[in-house]
Amino acid sequence: MDKQFLDPNIEFKKQTIENRIQFYEYKNRKYPLPTEIEISESGICNRKCSFCPRSDPNFKDIKEFISEDLIFKVIQELRELDYSGVIRFSGFVEPLLDKKIYNHVNSFKKYLPNSRVEIVTNGDPLNITRLKKLFKSNLDKILISVYDGKDDVIKFQNMIDECKLNENQYIIRDRSLPEEKNFGINLSNRAGMMENAEYKISSLKNPLNNPCYIPSYTFFFDYLGDVLMCPHDWGKKIILGNLKKEKFLDIWFKDRSMKIRQNLFNKNRKFSPCNVCDVDGTFMGKTNSEYFK
Repeated sequence: MDKQFLDPNIEFKKQTIENRIQFYEYKNRKYPLPTEIEISESGICNRKCSFCPRSDPNFKDIKEFISEDLIFKVIQELRELDYSGVIRFSGFVEPLLDKKIYNHVNSFKKYLPNSRVEIVTNGDPLNITRLKKLFKSNLDKILISVYDGKDDVIKFQNMIDECKLNENQYIIRDRSLPEEKNFGINLSNRAGMMENAEYKISSLKNPLNNPCYIPSYTFFFDYLGDVLMCPHDWGKKIILGNLKKEKFLDIWFKDRSMKIRQNLFNKNRKFSPCNVCDVDGTFMGKTNSEYFK
């Protein structure tokens, strides 16, 4: 496989993480807040891609969506911080299956005007009317992952052109490439969740011997309010807290959260699921991570 494949959004994402670092004083020290907040807003996706854990017959769809109460609670807590990082609807699901996605996007931009709101979608539920509605809701950027070939790339580009979006408002990512080009994605074993997937990727037998910066710049939560250590933890092996019961800052600065960041900065991956994960984790976020060492 071509291990050098890089997502076309990676460089932009790297720059965003570097440029949007925001600090908070905790126990007489300044620490970075998460530069990215990723929301997995439901339990369903309309696809079961071969290189995704959802192709595992044991991986179940749950038709449940995030509540507006939880969205509003998170917004209120971030508003108190004047949060200016990235809010991304993505996670383990297809965000556009949620009929309230427009309200969610608009609410984040209304109360957190300095934040950047993005959506990652497979494009299947998308049409020109919905695309226009998303940007009327003040969406900053849409990332469309195309799985069915060049004709769909052309179809989505035509939509983009009709909406007159500029190059900073969208990315179309061709995910229909052959296996030797990693299907057009950054393949990983999803922290050990690809053993029974259609396209099997083995779990590591020995942990990688390098740092991982991801938990130092990313805050990931799902439709249940569960906060995961990392967006690669598809098996939900480490749940740091629940936003329905705890505050955003309390979870971010929880002793367990801080200890995990420290361990990963110091190359200690000898705990589940990091011990079986094949994600390098050093491409971005080093600046954030150094504050937690």
